Amino acid sequence: MRLTVEGVAFSYGSSPILDGVTFSADSGEILGIIGPNGSGKTTLLKCINRILSPVQGEILLDSESLRGMRPRDRARLLGYVPQNAVSEFSAPTVYEVVMMGRAPREAGWRSGAEDERIAWEAMADMGVDSLASRPFNRISSGQSQRVLIARAMAQEASVLLLDEPTSNLDVRYQIEVMDIVRRLSREKGVGVCAVLHDMDTAMRYCDKLIMLEGGRIAAAGDTADVLTPENILETYGVGVAIDNSYGRPHVIIL
Repeated sequence: MRLTVEGVAFSYGSSPILDGVTFSADSGEILGIIGPNGSGKTTLLKCINRILSPVQGEILLDSESLRGMRPRDRARLLGYVPQNAVSEFSAPTVYEVVMMGRAPREAGWRSGAEDERIAWEAMADMGVDSLASRPFNRISSGQSQRVLIARAMAQEASVLLLDEPTSNLDVRYQIEVMDIVRRLSREKGVGVCAVLHDMDTAMRYCDKLIMLEGGRIAAAGDTADVLTPENILETYGVGVAIDNSYGRPHVIIL
């Protein structure tokens, strides 16, 4: 399944946030979205997921516009993990939060044995199955992040939209989460659009990148072609070098 974003623009009042953003992402690949703070990365994901409505442009899954799609149908195709795992659920347990991911696929809105199996499998993959009976609002921010990723996995969506999926996670879980995301992409053909801040993570895991600056795409293409010292200096104002002496490229701040 191909996600296509065509000329998307968005404004808060008179303040433009996105201006003519165009790109595509295919099944089985990880597309990273990078750029300085305030460049429109989170807004772009929210426009794709129809949390926000673009003032211009079109967003398609294959040839079907998301604009007229029913929310339930859209939820079967798009899984969204927000930037901050805010404990917005006062009562549900971790298990119940993950089971919410099955709602778009449940027959008659009732869960069955297969839904439960998929939810438990997602929790086990993210290492939160031992927290299943804990209230969601009483776990750590890092645990909350992994629970919300498990919920998106339980959706069995064709495209995952991840807003800083490794925020609030220690180094071990950062690697584990991104390894799982890559496995979903490679083995199950899931398309992934991930907002990332860490350039080394982007270099290691992303097949393609778009670099945003001021709501516009400053660079786009294969990861190695986007993460160049010239692009980073122009967009971030920081001098870097690309070091290839450890088996894979690393971004080093000068």
